[in-house]
Amino acid sequence: MTGSRVYLSLGGNIGDPRKSMGAALRILDADAAISISAVSSLYRTPPWGKTDQPDFLNAAAALVTTLSPRGLLDLCLEAERRLKRVREERWGPRLIDIDILTFDDRTVHEAGLDVPHPRMTERAFVLAPLAEIAPDFLIGGQTVTARLQAIDTAGIERLPSGQDWWKG
Repeated sequence: MTGSRVYLSLGGNIGDPRKSMGAALRILDADAAISISAVSSLYRTPPWGKTDQPDFLNAAAALVTTLSPRGLLDLCLEAERRLKRVREERWGPRLIDIDILTFDDRTVHEAGLDVPHPRMTERAFVLAPLAEIAPDFLIGGQTVTARLQAIDTAGIERLPSGQDWWKG
């Protein structure tokens, strides 16, 4: 498939986040406008922002899509809804969270959609999985690997899940 190259971040910390993230990736991959090309291993990560909650599982995915950034966001939100995501508290516990990190080299600032993701370079739970599948990808002139080495990665653990864990 030819189209736009996109990186996503996925996470969750209630219910069965591995199952929810896998289901979300399968929902996206089943869409004719999307082809998932790589998925990172699972990472156990400490909560960020609001720290009095369970650890998260996080992953990153690379895909190619013919959708627009807004079209992809709508599909990601629909996948979250299908999996019963409830948005109650910013940075709070969640079954599933899907964020668009980058969309080719495009910059998008619309209601509810900022690409590249404005805080991804501050978050090891985003960069660690992304570095596994795109170590040399440039964000603001620096590789993902270099950005990851420049921030605190305490408490992040790569799980022995392999990269096919999501295929169910």
